[in-house]
Amino acid sequence: MEMMLATLLVGAGRFINKEQLISELWAGVPPRRAAAAVHVYVSQLRKFLVSAGDIEGRAIVTRPAGYLLNVKPGDLDLHDFREAIRKGHAHQQAAEYEGALEEFERALSLVRGQVLDGLAEGPVLGSFATWVEEERLHCLEESVEARAALGRHREVVGLLYGLIADHPLRESFYRQLMLVLYRSERQVEALQVYRTAQRVLRSELGLEPCRSLRRLHQAILTSDRELDLSMAS
Repeated sequence: MEMMLATLLVGAGRFINKEQLISELWAGVPPRRAAAAVHVYVSQLRKFLVSAGDIEGRAIVTRPAGYLLNVKPGDLDLHDFREAIRKGHAHQQAAEYEGALEEFERALSLVRGQVLDGLAEGPVLGSFATWVEEERLHCLEESVEARAALGRHREVVGLLYGLIADHPLRESFYRQLMLVLYRSERQVEALQVYRTAQRVLRSELGLEPCRSLRRLHQAILTSDRELDLSMAS
């Protein structure tokens, strides 16, 4: 029943057909009476939602096309997560870095632990979990940009070292750390970060750092004055 509820929540506001639910619940290897089992799970879920406050039993809508979960705006953290990201980007583009940081931090606070841990086996939930994690990492990158723009370099350095330890293959974190260290007059350390990235990527993937990271490395070696003006790309 948990997987059924999770699938309907991810698709809240639109119909999920029975074939999608069967694929999600049994990972492509359904039992003989899968359609009947779906009906049973939906019935159990309705009873659970009634006990949780859906007194009129209208949370789940049934149609020939499938099932739809009715939710109101603001009922799901997902809606707030998307809205915080949207506002954060708008503030960032307007160079309103305090506002941007506040919104990105609000978005990050809504992601508590691994999304759908143990449930994301099917295509719908698996894709959703991957999307949330990518958005979370992008939020972290944007929050680092906002902090750096506010001159909070010492705070950013510590944060980025931790992020690199958790995500050693994400080159954007190396790039951000190299630039912040360089702008803090720690050129030697910035170059050491590049060598670390190079070693890790060679060891784990058999690859060299991406083009933007190599360009930043070269710019730091030559003390390119443009590094003091804008983020390397």
